Amino acid sequence: MKDFRREIAVAIAAQEKIKEVGLDEASVYEILEVPADEKMGDYAFPCFRLAKAFKKAPNAIAEKLAGLITVPAAEKVENVAAYINFYLDRGEVAAEVLKTVLSEGDGFGSSLLGKGKTAIVEYSSPNIAKPFHIGHIRSTVIGSAIGNIMKFLGYDVTRINHLGDYGTQFGKLIVAYRRYGSKEEVEAEPIKTLLKYYVEFHKLAEDDPTLEVEARETFSKLEQGAEEEYELWKWFREESLKEFTVVYEMLGIEFDSYAGESFYSDKMDRVIDELEEKNLLQESDGAMIVDLEEYDLGKALIKKSDGSTLYITRDIAAAIYRKETYDFYKNLYIVASQQDLHFKQWIKIVELMGYDWAADCVHIPFGLVRLENGAMQTRTGNVVFLEDVLRGAVEKTREIIIEKAVNTDDVEEMSKTVGIGAVIFQELHNNRIKDYTFSWDKVLNFEGETGPYVQYSHARAASLLKRASEDGIVPSMEGLASASKYLTSDSSFALVKALFNLPETIEEAGLKYEPSILTRHIVDIAQAFNGFYHEEHIFALDAKERDAKLLLVKCAKQALANSLGLLGVGAPERM
Repeated sequence: MKDFRREIAVAIAAQEKIKEVGLDEASVYEILEVPADEKMGDYAFPCFRLAKAFKKAPNAIAEKLAGLITVPAAEKVENVAAYINFYLDRGEVAAEVLKTVLSEGDGFGSSLLGKGKTAIVEYSSPNIAKPFHIGHIRSTVIGSAIGNIMKFLGYDVTRINHLGDYGTQFGKLIVAYRRYGSKEEVEAEPIKTLLKYYVEFHKLAEDDPTLEVEARETFSKLEQGAEEEYELWKWFREESLKEFTVVYEMLGIEFDSYAGESFYSDKMDRVIDELEEKNLLQESDGAMIVDLEEYDLGKALIKKSDGSTLYITRDIAAAIYRKETYDFYKNLYIVASQQDLHFKQWIKIVELMGYDWAADCVHIPFGLVRLENGAMQTRTGNVVFLEDVLRGAVEKTREIIIEKAVNTDDVEEMSKTVGIGAVIFQELHNNRIKDYTFSWDKVLNFEGETGPYVQYSHARAASLLKRASEDGIVPSMEGLASASKYLTSDSSFALVKALFNLPETIEEAGLKYEPSILTRHIVDIAQAFNGFYHEEHIFALDAKERDAKLLLVKCAKQALANSLGLLGVGAPERM
């Protein structure tokens, strides 16, 4: 698609006075702004920084330059105060957008930015034998969306579910299972049963501290490959994965690898040996640490006094393995902000080990989810299961469909598409770094800036195109030529601009690892489309006008479908 901003930057940079102050095309491109008020044009160039060099007031500079600059795609260039405002030719922009969207189709908004580069995205990563609760939705859907966006931008994406399938909690579970567990109970409801055992263990351990000692000893046996402990661990893992898979299928999420912490159990000796060789390890009360005090990162515990390893050891081993296996360009970790120090520590250690790719390991933090009655705690059992949330959303949607007598051939399928889409969209609409309180009412609210609103907009566009087809109307490509005449109204151009800005928005969302940037823009497209729908007579009597407007409808539908797909949300044809 033509870069109108670039055309404006070229025209400004060509001015002798601009050259004199050392501003080139790239600098001008970055300085250009998009006015908040559309009445102030499509782009604006602020002249404040020119005042010293020109020895004139910014307003006077803007007035002088506005009379000198000519941009082929701009129908008007004028100054307002200290700004030079550029008003694009609406017809030219509309024709360019329609031509691009219609020719690129499912690929509209994609790019080759990441061509030849591998991006690893680690996300979800629930703990085996612990509940897959609403808190896990953040890593799961944010990570999936980032993976989708990166792939759309041309990266070779590898999706990893780094399962929490190792650690002292397994010693606790094995002890609990042996004391009061039941095979039949676990097989009937694996996660809820194992959670019950875990909670009960901690209650009993309050009065009997020897249980904690027994649990550590049991995990140590597991690390050493004891057959009975290994078989129980393997069984807990398999049963847990069965339940996790149900949730992943409901969300439509897939992974290329389920290599969790246990996968690296035989790769940690290499890490410890290398740390010793490079004089990074120190002994402290029988344990092994890396002193990071000079970097304000404290002391990183690498190996406990009993010889067992920790998360940090396994993460270092995992990073080395991934670099050697995938030769990644970026190694992304979608993990809660609570783990900031952990990631800063191990990434610094990898750097100190001499690996220059340490900087390519990026922690992408997100805020926490709280319940209305307080923070979630696995130890106390105060959790909301993610599967229950998704099923609740589907049930709520089903009730609305039946109540409103929505015309659909498959109530169940629509209930899933819209209900689960509502949960995903609401999650991705939040800025990822902010904490938020989970509320059933908010998640299942189908009004306002929500997934169902955007899905309905897509379905409305599909309905218009279906009606046209049933009337024997197939918009001809001559509508492209007519776009410059019939798509220049305020409502038409608002939609055209929203579509025009989509590729840049997708790229920004990818580079900043922030799906909410795209999610909010999707709402803008939906709102612009609905404004166009209400303000314009789409099935105009003039065939060329009708074709131009129907082609814009088709482009809006395509943009919404592509964008929703990147978020992992369905785009129904009917609602």
